[in-house]
Amino acid sequence: MDLGLHGRRAFISGSTRGIGYAIAEALLREGASVVIHGRGAQRVQSAVAALADGAPGADVTGIAADVADPEQFDRLLRRLGHVDILVNNVGVFEVADFEDITDADWERYVQINLMSGVRLSRHVLARMRANGWGRIIFISSESGVNIPADMIHYGTTKAAMLGLANGLAKLTRGTEVTVNSILGGPTYSDGVARAVERIAGEQSVDPADLKHAIAASNRTSLLERFIDPSEIASLALYLASPLSSATNGAALRADGGTLTGVL
Repeated sequence: MDLGLHGRRAFISGSTRGIGYAIAEALLREGASVVIHGRGAQRVQSAVAALADGAPGADVTGIAADVADPEQFDRLLRRLGHVDILVNNVGVFEVADFEDITDADWERYVQINLMSGVRLSRHVLARMRANGWGRIIFISSESGVNIPADMIHYGTTKAAMLGLANGLAKLTRGTEVTVNSILGGPTYSDGVARAVERIAGEQSVDPADLKHAIAASNRTSLLERFIDPSEIASLALYLASPLSSATNGAALRADGGTLTGVL
């Protein structure tokens, strides 16, 4: 199916691996040009090379910047240029007791998980409206709806992201610009895989067994396994396409049935 993305230019924050990388792959397959992003130049270069190898002839470039550093963020925005599709994906997460989360930790989570999306959206939205078409997608989480007790700082920033996206959508009234969020569920991203491998090493167990045990412990999951990043990318691809023109201001679930509410 042709999703009508040939000639569109996309920028995906935090896309050298995991969900962001999977979205980049999906957009490239549909003929979009893609700018990926990561904190380190070497990792960005490696990801660009891998994406180019996987999609010969594709237009893929990269920008390295630490979005928590204002100067680096400003340089990123100056280099970014025209964007038809913005995917706000960059984020950090960790398990932590609420009492141990410092003000500095909170500030870091707000800057990376929330303010990066604020600044990037502010940079592209006016031009999208002037051009008459655009897509802004926030990769949020089911943790933004059901805040985990052991990741309150993460869940809170993901909840704020949902509010931001919904508010921005109200600025697109009567246009072909849309702003939506994806509520991702437990996904076996590179970061999760590294954490599983680390814990498995500490406990002297097989990482595959631990991965299965973690997934099985999620009693509300209908999928009963980790989500693959490509499954999140499939929904992002739809939201990026003209086919999603009637979907705006929405939070769409790709959570494997983890959330128990009807809506």
